[in-house]
Amino acid sequence: MRGDRSGGTNAGSGAGAAFLSRDFRRYQMARVFVIMGAEAQALAVAWQIYEITHKALYLGYTGLALFLPGLIFMLPAGHAADRFDRRRVILVCYSLQVLCTLGLFSFAWFGLRNIALIYLVLFLVGTGRAFSGPAASALIPHLVPKEVFVNAVTWGATIFQIANIAGPALGGVLYTLPLHTHLHGSSLVYLCTLASLLWFLLLVSSLSVRPGRMEHRAVSKDVLLAGFRYVMQKKILLGSISLDLFAVLLGGAVALMPIYAQEVLHTGARGLGMLRAAPALGAMLISLTLTVRPIRRRSGVLMFVCVAIFGAATIVFGVSHTLVVSLIALFFVGASDMVSVVIRSAILQLATPQEMRGRVSAVNSLFVGASNELGEFESGLTAHWWGAVRAVIYGGIGSLMVTGIWSALFPSLRKADELTADALLRVEMEQSAQDVRQL
Repeated sequence: MRGDRSGGTNAGSGAGAAFLSRDFRRYQMARVFVIMGAEAQALAVAWQIYEITHKALYLGYTGLALFLPGLIFMLPAGHAADRFDRRRVILVCYSLQVLCTLGLFSFAWFGLRNIALIYLVLFLVGTGRAFSGPAASALIPHLVPKEVFVNAVTWGATIFQIANIAGPALGGVLYTLPLHTHLHGSSLVYLCTLASLLWFLLLVSSLSVRPGRMEHRAVSKDVLLAGFRYVMQKKILLGSISLDLFAVLLGGAVALMPIYAQEVLHTGARGLGMLRAAPALGAMLISLTLTVRPIRRRSGVLMFVCVAIFGAATIVFGVSHTLVVSLIALFFVGASDMVSVVIRSAILQLATPQEMRGRVSAVNSLFVGASNELGEFESGLTAHWWGAVRAVIYGGIGSLMVTGIWSALFPSLRKADELTADALLRVEMEQSAQDVRQL
């Protein structure tokens, strides 16, 4: 029964209502450590590649290596999340991450400087993420009662940002510690990441929830494509997911931070850790605020406003040549993006039937992967053409343009009000009726 999993039938309505669930507490405890490890590892990989190549384009290729598996495996990943126990899918995927981190550790330990091998491991990391992402997203509704789901989403985003702050900072410190001849720099970071992965596997294995199979039909083209078709039919879903895709794809500057740290701001690896942590700090403070003062009305308008702030703050970061201004700009990048993340995540789950959440989450994971990992490739490529500063500035301008265009293309998203399943369905139906009248 749901009451057994949530630690009681009375879920509560306070700021920490989601934490009444034992499984939710354990899952978030697992996430905070594994995300810290992943962020530290990402910083180490980026710095290691830049030290070897000193080329922005090769930093962009790291994002491409992580993105391609999501594109290739989107359909089977979504189907796996609906057909198999989502908890077991997550365990298998993170077991693969353990092997990948062992590979990166061995490369660093033995001083291998083969970029192709690093990209191969990153491709396998991306493969694990491609399958674990939809399963993890679809697992959350099983961990808490539905009346505190938005609270759970907000706390999940908060935990993510806490780890995003600590992870890069930890990675920057570990990378520069003068320890053993071999156990220093990237090898030390990878060892810590390995420990976080093992802790994650231990805690997720202890979850009592067993979602079981949601999709009982045999594998077919229609079953595999059901999530994609559903997103295309629901304009409020399509609008929210694609807005994030194009805004972050154009405005993302994460891949270029090693260049800014080294050549623009002259701060080195520790400065890179600060730059990586600044957006997460802004996001964390906003997400903590949202747990106390949740979004109640005009969620669609708020989402568009925050995406516009994201683009403007990206431009400020692009033109800055001082660390303080850069950190402030990145703080607002993260803060504005967090509001968009909470709204989009709530819409994704509340507007999707339970039996399709895995496949719809797979579509969302592809879009998010495109905005993040493919965005890193786009940033590296444009920086190779125009230079890092111009690439970031033009990307921020592009995000502002996308905001204006999407507000006109997706009126149902703009009109979204309360973040409840009934309210979102009502907006979608009203917009559909209006579209029919205009034909």
